[in-house]
This record gives sequence, structure tokens and C-alpha cells, in this order.
Amino acid sequence: MLEDFEITKRWPATDPSKIQLYSLPTPNGIKVSAMLEETGLAYEPHLVNIMEDDQHTPEFLSLNPNNKIPAMIDPDGPGGKPMGLFETGAILIYLGEKTGSFLPSDPAEKYETIQWLMWQMGGLGPMLGQFGFFYAFGGKDIEDPRPRERYIGEAKRLLGVLDKRLDGRDFIMGSDYTIADIASWPWVRGISSAYKADDVLELASFENVVRWRAACMARPASEKAVNIPAVE
Repeated sequence: MLEDFEITKRWPATDPSKIQLYSLPTPNGIKVSAMLEETGLAYEPHLVNIMEDDQHTPEFLSLNPNNKIPAMIDPDGPGGKPMGLFETGAILIYLGEKTGSFLPSDPAEKYETIQWLMWQMGGLGPMLGQFGFFYAFGGKDIEDPRPRERYIGEAKRLLGVLDKRLDGRDFIMGSDYTIADIASWPWVRGISSAYKADDVLELASFENVVRWRAACMARPASEKAVNIPAVE
């Protein structure tokens, strides 16, 4: 039962039949909101305010011991039993398989998609996150220039990898929009929206990335996802 999950005591479900999302519209949070909007699955978003340390509360840690958003409970999980999940890559794969959407059924294409999802999880997201910290947030006042220079260089390298992949393709896997795109565009969006770093990363020079990002962000589900859960 949904009420067996400790997290629901702090963030109670209005409709226990719906997927329960515990999140904030950061790049990682937007990934799952976008996927849920794209699939049309019924869900309830609950705001986890990381500025107030909600992610460190016992209730949140009961679902995600790694104290990071987002996390999710599907009341209709495998075998009809509730399923709790954290880590966006796992959630995107789960939702893709649950709905048969945005994850190819062909085995070779499926694992190629997961390959690019893992590239985002292990590379693009973490490196852009470190870049943002040292360029725009708490680390920007550190006098030693080496961390900032390291992450500028790595961010540009990864943008180059993505740009090359998108050459001649509408999306990462070709003509079809997949979980690889859903995982990646919120982080590339953040270069402009959160970091104000278009110039330092020379974003305009990655023409395929700029085109692809615009196409991803123009999707109705994406436009909604960037403010889910709504931040008051």
C-alpha cells in the first residue's frame, strides 16, 4: 500500500492511485517531469525544497537514501505492487518500459539509447553541474583558477561530443525523441537559464546542439516540465 511508504507521511497523496513524484525543477527534476508529461501517466508532484533541506529529512531518505531529487513511487508497479525509485536514469528506463514510449523496442536500438542515457548520467550532467558550481555559484569565488578551467574544458568537450552525434540527426537517436534526449536537454538548457554561460562555453558554436535544444524545449511537455513542481 502507498501509505506504507514513510515519505507519504510528510508529502501525503491526494490520489493514491497516481504516481507520486517528489522533486524540484532542477535539471534532474525536469527530466522526470518531462517524461511523465510526455507519457500522459497520471501523477502528483510534491515539492521537495532542497534550500530548506527537505531532502535530508527522514521521510525523504526513507525513499532515497542518497538524499537527491527526484524520487518517485508508482502505486501500480510490477505485479501491481507499489514501486519506489530514485536515480533519474533508472526512473526514465522504468517509465519507458512501463509505457512502451521513448525507449526503442528493438534490442540494439534500446541499448544504444541506454548508452547515451548513461553518457548523460555519468558525463554531461555531473560535469555541467561542476562547471555551474565553479562558474556561477559557490565555487566562483575560489581564487585558484584550475577547477573552473577544468570544468569549462570538460563541458565544452562534452558539448562537442553531443554536437557530433547530432550532425545529420534530429535527436540523439535519429528521428525519434527518446529518453536520451529527455535526460540531456534540461542540463543544456541550464547553461543559459541557470549559469548564464553561453559565452564562456561558446554555446553558439555548437550549432547542432543549439538546434536540438530548441526542438526539445519547444515540446509542450517540456514547456510544462520546467515548472513542475511549481515553485511558489
